[in-house]
Amino acid sequence: MFDQLIDSGKPDDVCHLCLTSGTTGLPKGTMMTHRNYISMGIRITEVDPLAETDEYVSFLPFAWIGEQMNSFGVAMATGITINFPESVETAMEDLKEIGPHFMFGAPRIYENIRSQIWLKIDESYWLNRFLYRFFSRIGKRAATYNMSGKKMPLFLKLGNWIGKVIIFRPLINQIGLLRLRRAYTGGAALGPELFTFYQALGVNLKQIYGQTEITGIAYMHRDRDIRPDTVGKPLPGTECKISEEGEILSRSLSVSPGYYKLPDDTTKLIKNGWLHSGDAGYINDSGHLVIIDRMSDVMQTGRNEMFSPMFLENKLKFSPYIKEAVIFGHQKDYISALINIDPVIVGKWAEDNQISYTTYMDLSGKPEVASLIKNEIETFNHHIDKKHYFIKRFAILYKLLDVDDGELTKTGKIRRKFVMEKYQDLYDALYDESIQSKKVMAKFNYQDGQVAEIETDIIFYTM
Repeated sequence: MFDQLIDSGKPDDVCHLCLTSGTTGLPKGTMMTHRNYISMGIRITEVDPLAETDEYVSFLPFAWIGEQMNSFGVAMATGITINFPESVETAMEDLKEIGPHFMFGAPRIYENIRSQIWLKIDESYWLNRFLYRFFSRIGKRAATYNMSGKKMPLFLKLGNWIGKVIIFRPLINQIGLLRLRRAYTGGAALGPELFTFYQALGVNLKQIYGQTEITGIAYMHRDRDIRPDTVGKPLPGTECKISEEGEILSRSLSVSPGYYKLPDDTTKLIKNGWLHSGDAGYINDSGHLVIIDRMSDVMQTGRNEMFSPMFLENKLKFSPYIKEAVIFGHQKDYISALINIDPVIVGKWAEDNQISYTTYMDLSGKPEVASLIKNEIETFNHHIDKKHYFIKRFAILYKLLDVDDGELTKTGKIRRKFVMEKYQDLYDALYDESIQSKKVMAKFNYQDGQVAEIETDIIFYTM
């Protein structure tokens, strides 16, 4: 009976309904077939071969296609071993114990690991801190050669090897990344500075790009061809073209048949076999795909100057003190931002500068923290190449944007429309320069179902 059930199955049978992230609307049930998953798994290994003995740690939500992609698709195609953490709280400790050969995570995962590394170094002996900073500079220079595939000068190669032996290998071993051959990130853009940081440590971090409707991945960086401002080249068997409107279109065996019981949405999604991504982008001279933003998210200032809020947000997040940023400015005279500080990095900075605080809300409201963030935004404004990208007004939000509060998707993308509506009073104040501060009722939803409201002051800063 069991064999008969297996034999009756067909490659194009739907095996899974995977929900979309809900970035631009309500999540939809995407019909995924056996062929979609197996084809994607095989194509990935054509670029980055995997062995049956390789270990992978599954610590992301299975509701996300990114985890289905590896723990189901790649595993079925290659026979790798899938490991699961004992709990969410022990995930990082379990990572050390398992020592995976490859891993995948949203940008937030790698940002958190970087914060842990910085803290370990900051709390270490002065000699370790000196050596780390010295060899980091060498490692970053070496990383530019490794990522571009250029031949490295002998003296730089030697200095980089010494740094890895005495500093970086012991450091990444403490985190559990010593056996790692490749690390992938996707779901949202990652800043060039973070790529260089990991490559300098010897962690081969690469960007992938795709969406639920194409089984999670269709484009990826190749070893020694890593360009931080791109998402790489199409996987083998994947075709790519850019529409006249600038939309990214893809075609492969990994494209889903469509949405469950939503024929009209399916017709809009797939036309003549081409998957319409909803993302704006272009293919550069090297054949790499460059993502600009969601087609629906590209904005225009009041003077009809186009800008990508996601591009500016990612550039702001190059600062170690800024965890998240939400850019506004559509049909406005200037660009403004709501800022989330990084509680770990800024918290350590506050301790080092003898600034006492209790909660995240308390820390985010400190005038010293505001000065710190203002300096970071001044640096951002100084280095931008277009004047209409200049951030004129900002405020530091009293809470971290959160998936459970509906402000982020499960992949860490900002739900921009939702955030704007939720914080409408702050948005309005950003565009009224006469307002210097505003009292708001901060609402907190706790895991046990309790809701608390606390009155707090939000300060608005003009650059």
